[in-house]
Amino acid sequence: MPTVTDASVPIAHLQAVGKEYPRGQTSVRALSDVTLDIEPGELLAVMGASGSGKSTLLAILGCLDQPTAGEYRLGGQRVADLDDRALSRLRNRTIGFVFQSFHLIPELTVLENVETPLLYGDVPHAEWRERAARSLERVGLAHRSDHRPSELSGGEAQRAAIARALVTEPRLLLADEPTGNLDSATGEEIAELITSLPGEGRTVVLVTHNEGLAARARRLVRLKDGRIQSDGPVPGRSGHLPFRSGER
Repeated sequence: MPTVTDASVPIAHLQAVGKEYPRGQTSVRALSDVTLDIEPGELLAVMGASGSGKSTLLAILGCLDQPTAGEYRLGGQRVADLDDRALSRLRNRTIGFVFQSFHLIPELTVLENVETPLLYGDVPHAEWRERAARSLERVGLAHRSDHRPSELSGGEAQRAAIARALVTEPRLLLADEPTGNLDSATGEEIAELITSLPGEGRTVVLVTHNEGLAARARRLVRLKDGRIQSDGPVPGRSGHLPFRSGER
């Protein structure tokens, strides 16, 4: 049976996936008949208007939600076959999350924030600090390790969040509007950092409204009304558009 570390299978495979949410006596359909393969080492951007299903797709890819129709396989493993414990273990080992609002714990130092995913994994406690420090160094934030989140700029906070996402050495990084709260110059720096990760063997899925950020991807999926409207190479990929903060 393929495993999540098997590079011969897609890291993520969705087959005719649908998702409905109950709403009183009816239901709201967020995704319909979504079929998608994401290959190891790929840089994929997902775009669409508000309500198109982007957040729901990301939640399913991240094993934070389950489809109500179809099948999702993560590294060849059928997610629906896993109990909560096994699912949490797989998510912790395989997936890193980066959010628009950073979600750093204000009472902890930057280094302690980066260590938090290791609480739920199999990494020996003696290795936590070393791995967290190495992750902060990777994102250029080692000099801020003893600071609190309130002492960081927006760009530094997002770097800390990326370091936290990388500390478990996940194969799949899911980034939801990672530059949405940043000015143009800082957003450019974060865009460069995130889009460099496939060169290190990571698979990156970017959900964004920003055309400049999406243009850095190799592949672009557009959603409309919960369905895939288009899926293909980013036009003009030989170059990329300049990053523009707050682009919608």
